[in-house]
Amino acid sequence: MRFPALLLLLPFLCWAEPAVVNRATELKKEPATDAPTVAELAENAAVDAGERKGGWTRVKTPGGAEGWVKMLLLRYGGPGTAKAGDTGLSQMFNVARTGTSGTTVTTGVRGLDAEQISNAQPNAASWARWRASPPRRKLRAAFARRAKLQARQVDYPAP
Repeated sequence: MRFPALLLLLPFLCWAEPAVVNRATELKKEPATDAPTVAELAENAAVDAGERKGGWTRVKTPGGAEGWVKMLLLRYGGPGTAKAGDTGLSQMFNVARTGTSGTTVTTGVRGLDAEQISNAQPNAASWARWRASPPRRKLRAAFARRAKLQARQVDYPAP
């Protein structure tokens, strides 16, 4: 009895949402920044968004390329608007599937205020652990190349 019920829900689990990429980005093979790049997506490229994993969403392009992009780089529609053709029933399934109505994605980051920054003190124990760790120059260089970062000399503060 359970298996036939799962078969009935399968179309809703595989249902893709139309979305647009907010800015040019790389389509990754796996949901990770260091994963191989499948394709380059231009700003405002149309995609079909599907499965979500952590901060990543699996997408498929009209050309057939499939991969992962960061969730926050996708726009599903204007604020407060439903997707074309959405009914109350389909919005209910969007809530069940994604935890939201499917129209807005937000995130919050708690930072430091000006007073906390001006009163910051170094952590001597953490600094000592960092200084004692083995050099990882090759690992850092490989990460920088993948992320297309530019090298800059930074003098670290003394503890």
